[in-house]
Amino acid sequence: MPLRENGTSLAERLTPLVPQPLTNATATFVDSLKISSTSERMRRGRQVVVKRRNIYSEQLADLANLYFRMSSIPIRFWSTTKDWQRWEVKCFQMLNGDRFRASTSGAKAICVDKLPGESLWEHMNRATLTRQMLEAAAHEYCRAHQLWSDEFAGHWSHGDASMANVMYNDKTGRVRLIDFELIHEKSLPAKSRQADDLLVFLLDLIGVVSTRQWLPFTLYFLNAYENTRVITALENQLALPNGMAWIWWGVRTSFANPPRVKRRLAKLRHVIANLAHHRAIAATRARKRRRASITCQEISPGMPSASSRTLAISESAKAASPGIPRRLPTKR
Repeated sequence: MPLRENGTSLAERLTPLVPQPLTNATATFVDSLKISSTSERMRRGRQVVVKRRNIYSEQLADLANLYFRMSSIPIRFWSTTKDWQRWEVKCFQMLNGDRFRASTSGAKAICVDKLPGESLWEHMNRATLTRQMLEAAAHEYCRAHQLWSDEFAGHWSHGDASMANVMYNDKTGRVRLIDFELIHEKSLPAKSRQADDLLVFLLDLIGVVSTRQWLPFTLYFLNAYENTRVITALENQLALPNGMAWIWWGVRTSFANPPRVKRRLAKLRHVIANLAHHRAIAATRARKRRRASITCQEISPGMPSASSRTLAISESAKAASPGIPRRLPTKR
């Protein structure tokens, strides 16, 4: 996401959001922050993306993490380049290794296959975002959130699940996730980490999409995401932040007008509460509609059916041992 747009610096755009003393130093840092750079090239007949840590990246990552901790934002950069390489390659292989490859490249870079399609961020800004794309994204988030991660000792989460990191292939209708530079705080429960993934995605819609479209688009996404526990946890994360956390929310919402963001978050809380309620009712009705098992029918007490386990055991007990002849020997 660009931090400078139409010649306006981040510091200038943040001024209405937070007090000036909190803005200056942090905005200057965020404006200049660039931990990694990417380039595309051909290698052995495959189109790949090379992502490389820049000079002073470890120091910048430490500085960013200090800001995240001070602002109570539950994400972190990988400070050590080696740890970052390992995590990026592992996540890419886990999610996309069925068809695509990833590997480290030297001491400061990784190399991954370029995924087909375009990001949902590009589609959204070009006004070509569709219901099918949003539902495909929800299905992939749900699938990814079911995968186990040894790093978390629990289910996986992205950490930076914005629409810019969601690639849609219009030929297959499939979404794939990319860019694993950030990681959630490991102390958070899985449902909170995964709810933050949903929040980051939805903040893109809240910040950019028109009043007429943002709510239908949000519902397409939430209705297709199947984990009700995570959606319920999301409801608790929709409060506007205070202090320096506003800077990161400014980035996440493309510096949309704060009162508009506040109204949309309030509407989203109402939508999520209703969605969770309706899903609970549907689950209860589904349980009541379940039919009795066809493999366990009622019978009279003490009267086993011809196919019952009791009768089978009884018949087996009465049967002659395989070592005993069926007829007594004939006397001569």
